[in-house]
Amino acid sequence: MEQYITEYSKYIIAILGIIYVLTTIWPVFAKNEEKLGLVYGFQTLIFFLIHTSCFLNLLIRTENIQIIFFYIFQLVALYTTIILYYIVYPQANRLIVNNMCLLMALGFVILTRLNYNKAIKQFVIVIISLAVSLIVPELISRFKKLNEWTWFYGAFGVGILGLVLVLGAVTKGAKLSFSLAGITFQPSEFVKILFVLFIAGLLSQSIDFKMVLLSAVCAGAHVMVLVASKDLGSALIYFVGYVVMVFAATANPIYLGCGFGGGAGAAYLAYRLFSHVRVRVIAWKDPWSVIDGAGYQITQSLFAIGCGGLFGLGLCKGSPKSIPYVDTDFVFSAVAEELGVIFAVCLLLIYLSCFLMIVKIALSMSNSFYRITALGLGTTYITQVFLTVGGGIKFIPMTGVTLPFISYGGSSVLASILTFSVVQGLYLISENEKKKRYEFIARRRAERRRYE
Repeated sequence: MEQYITEYSKYIIAILGIIYVLTTIWPVFAKNEEKLGLVYGFQTLIFFLIHTSCFLNLLIRTENIQIIFFYIFQLVALYTTIILYYIVYPQANRLIVNNMCLLMALGFVILTRLNYNKAIKQFVIVIISLAVSLIVPELISRFKKLNEWTWFYGAFGVGILGLVLVLGAVTKGAKLSFSLAGITFQPSEFVKILFVLFIAGLLSQSIDFKMVLLSAVCAGAHVMVLVASKDLGSALIYFVGYVVMVFAATANPIYLGCGFGGGAGAAYLAYRLFSHVRVRVIAWKDPWSVIDGAGYQITQSLFAIGCGGLFGLGLCKGSPKSIPYVDTDFVFSAVAEELGVIFAVCLLLIYLSCFLMIVKIALSMSNSFYRITALGLGTTYITQVFLTVGGGIKFIPMTGVTLPFISYGGSSVLASILTFSVVQGLYLISENEKKKRYEFIARRRAERRRYE
């Protein structure tokens, strides 16, 4: 009986993943969010079935009774989050809430499979992060002077990154983090949010050449500190976010072309200056020629994805632990190996639906600061997804960044949750603007009828 459950459940999980993705299409393109209650309720049901099916497999394969209690704690935490958002923020974007909870649930699933102790640590950090994040949308929607703190965002962000450059611990050849009271932080994850607010603040003041040049210098300062720390993955995320924000603010394709042209030049310089970049490029071009060294990670990742096939080998039936840093840099490969390529593609589409919804929110906002902020947050988020997955499937050289909500890492998951919470705050502002516009139109129509 147990064999049949573990064998057929992988097909069920893949089908449920497809159904969930289909439910994300309507909210992205719908004009009226208020009529989507049934769709969001159905999403929650599918989320519950995917989560339960995965943990049932883990229980059967590991025979670890503790997993039952861990599953129950997760269920309570994630559903409490959904309910609290529904009660406290009835106007909140429920697609983003549902997707966020599903992604975190999948993170718990794959981390439990890889390392139970790390999964417990991640869960504790998520609980704290969710508790903090529930306050953020209210603060964003009520605090009307966010753009007046522009230079504070920039100065504080560069200062924190500089502190890591001087005092940070070296991890995988780069200075990424430092410890405080026994807790390790990776500040570049949080500074991304401040960076976006900083650039949005500058570009909302003016979009003339002088301001664009000033913003380029300030963005360059952030990126150069990251490059000096050899945190090139984060530097690339910041850079792409900046270029997109400038283009969104100015609608000038010349800036876009200059940005990506400059990025290509910077990539070449990084290749010439940093030996570990050259090693990663060699591993990307022909990993099989250096399979015993630099190419080992990427070849093991490709083996894992190839062995998984369309429906996967099933949880605990693959060998994802043969990939170095699988729980951080290559967690997508572990998902593809054990849950299948179909489910892995569904995962990417869920990430994409979040991005499209953020873009939709941004385009609905009349205030340039809020609009550029939303687009910047969405761009940095989806760029991080692209870099992680692209490196794992040999589409681009490895960059060493984590997959939002799923990879192990307290700073990463906390920053991702805070990013989505800020977006929720911006969405509440957008909904209030719509409400005011509708009320104004209704008053004008009532006045016309009175005169008629």
